[in-house]
Amino acid sequence: MYRRISMVLFPVVTLALIFTAYWGYTENQKRNQIMVKAENQYQRSFHNLSYHMDRLNEQLGNTLAMSEASVDSYRKGLVNIWQLTSEAKSEVSQLPLYGMEFSKAEQFLSNLANFSYKTGVRDFTKKPLDDKEVQTLNALYKHSEELSNELRNMQAKVLSTKLQWADVETAMSSNKGPQDNMIVDGFQAMDKQVSGYKDVEWDPLIANMNRRHDGDSLKDKEVSADEVKHKAANFWGIDPSAVQIAENGKGTKFHSYSANINNGSGGTSQMDFTSKGGHPFHYMNNRNVGEPTCDLNQAVDKAGHFLNSHNYPNMTPISYDQAGKSADITFATKQNDVTIYPEKIMVKVALDNGEIVGLQASDYVYNHKQRDLKKPTMDIAQAQKSLSNKLNIVSKGEAVILNELKEEVQCYEFLGKMDKANYRIFINADTGAEEGIERLEPEELAAAQK
Repeated sequence: MYRRISMVLFPVVTLALIFTAYWGYTENQKRNQIMVKAENQYQRSFHNLSYHMDRLNEQLGNTLAMSEASVDSYRKGLVNIWQLTSEAKSEVSQLPLYGMEFSKAEQFLSNLANFSYKTGVRDFTKKPLDDKEVQTLNALYKHSEELSNELRNMQAKVLSTKLQWADVETAMSSNKGPQDNMIVDGFQAMDKQVSGYKDVEWDPLIANMNRRHDGDSLKDKEVSADEVKHKAANFWGIDPSAVQIAENGKGTKFHSYSANINNGSGGTSQMDFTSKGGHPFHYMNNRNVGEPTCDLNQAVDKAGHFLNSHNYPNMTPISYDQAGKSADITFATKQNDVTIYPEKIMVKVALDNGEIVGLQASDYVYNHKQRDLKKPTMDIAQAQKSLSNKLNIVSKGEAVILNELKEEVQCYEFLGKMDKANYRIFINADTGAEEGIERLEPEELAAAQK
């Protein structure tokens, strides 16, 4: 009997072992392929970064060698510097540098990009480079050469020792001392080097262009955890005892509170509040969303009603995007019929029942204020002359937007169609220059016309 059972089970077990071994082999092959692909991407980004820094140093030198009287050539040189710096920043963003001390070097690249763009787009005949800006360019040329040399040295070490970027994460997660990983040590040395560049003084506007939202920009009083608990309970319409509060970043500029509850669907709902004023700036209800029964127009109406009922008045929809079973509706403030784009709020609507399951209000919280809107130099008819005659305008109005320099500018906003495509175009209300253009989906055009 046992012999017959073993005769039956033996081939079954053998096949199972063979299948398990094959499955393990294929999974290992897939994992190796993913790792090889990631490593190739990291290596490509690193070597491209070194190349762009070489080009950046060369372009800075070429620009300084030009005569400032040659306005077009000088402006072209500065724009090229901006493009090369932007490409270098893009390569940095694709490297696994999280947890590594490299923030000062990244900020240096951001400031360099902003400086070259700001100076490159202005009218040199009215405002040529001053002595301080020329000194800044000379200092940037010297320092870009230092950083370029450092990257080339790192590049040579990586190639000669066949270092892998996969080892960077391992090195960062360990508590070993310096010199454990040449890539980590090299980037951290560059960051320390940049922190010593005392001869480069950035204009405050340039230095703050990439600044994150933080509590320093809010003028409200600090609130307690208990006050936040009651605010959250009032929002959800529940007893405060059901709300759990966590404090984040105490003692920093990013001090905030998180309120959590069980949402009754086996998941949780979380809302984040600023520590100053207790303003909600993020909300997410982590529940499973069923099959859609609401269309986008109904979702826009639901989101608008939600904002009105939660003390976000005078909001108008500017765009929306359907992502699976939910829709992300973006609103902006209206002040005297002027759309204030820096004050945006994104509302996520579940399309199964129209429930609000998400809110992102950071831009609104940190930028909301009563603005002194001046009468534009140009009227809307004059601004419209800057547009193509082929554009069929379906809507127009006034708006405030952030330009490339993160400055607020008053514009005329035109919505139109051309060659089966839909566009939103912003024309500076004082100069007639184009400040921005974006392509819209048909649904977004319809939402923006509401």
